[in-house]
Amino acid sequence: MRATVLVLVENVNAYLPLLEQQGFQLILAPTPAERARAIREHAEQIDAVLTRGPLGLTGAEIAALPRLQIICVIGAGYEEVDLQAASNRGIAVTNGAGVNAPSVADHALALLLSLVRGIPQSDAAIRQGQWPKVLRPSLAGMRLGILGLGAVGQAIARRCAQGFDMPVSYHSRQPRADQPYRFYPSLVELARDSDALVIATPGGADTRHLVDREVLQALGAEGFLVNIARASVVDTHALLQALQQRRIAGAALDVFDDEPQVPDAFKVLDNVVLTPHVAGLSPQASRDTVEMVGKNLLAHFAGQPLLTPLSLPAPN
Repeated sequence: MRATVLVLVENVNAYLPLLEQQGFQLILAPTPAERARAIREHAEQIDAVLTRGPLGLTGAEIAALPRLQIICVIGAGYEEVDLQAASNRGIAVTNGAGVNAPSVADHALALLLSLVRGIPQSDAAIRQGQWPKVLRPSLAGMRLGILGLGAVGQAIARRCAQGFDMPVSYHSRQPRADQPYRFYPSLVELARDSDALVIATPGGADTRHLVDREVLQALGAEGFLVNIARASVVDTHALLQALQQRRIAGAALDVFDDEPQVPDAFKVLDNVVLTPHVAGLSPQASRDTVEMVGKNLLAHFAGQPLLTPLSLPAPN
């Protein structure tokens, strides 16, 4: 069987030939207009969809694809995929949890270092002919709090604990008995006992605005926030107020509510570092992501167990 895959993602094109070499036919539709046209014109051909969390796949789109058997989501998040609609149709859904964890963890550390050490400000000052000598904190000994201790959270924790001698604590739905870090049952308590708080939990309704005004207040005027997960986890309005009023020391953000739009209010602040949702992007991560998609597709169409299946709600 030569299955046809509708590819909605726009950031792994260099490695898509890996799927073609495995015998899959690809329909590329990275823009909203191309996506709508591909579903309208090729609905009877499409057996699989390759997407990512923010791009998702709606219930209406699933209903419009009568041959659809499997949805593969790159990365860990799948918040905009209609899992109920997939379950109702018996469509399998997979994700790429953990595949790009090293790249995301590296970026989280780069953001944390840039934020704490004031790297962007120093760079800009020198380009303007200045030579400022500003005292900035050292990461060594800073208390790190991590929201979410999945593959990405664990990779961040290892880098900070082993590379920077940072005491690491975390908050998640359940404590991880296999991890040596301190568990906090309350996010507010974790923030209160952290010098830096890194967001590494999936997006979606269950985690929406977990980081709110109370959490930011607990983090305090000397605390730093890093978000490489999903913007929805943080109350953006509360974060902007905390930054503007210096109720936290600074924030580094790789994710935003309405990408690629970024609120102008962030851009004028000198205690913010911004990157365009690139934490998970690296040649290694892109290659490994596409390889995982290929393995899941091959397994599915061969009637074998999927490597990274998502648990779906019961059909209704």
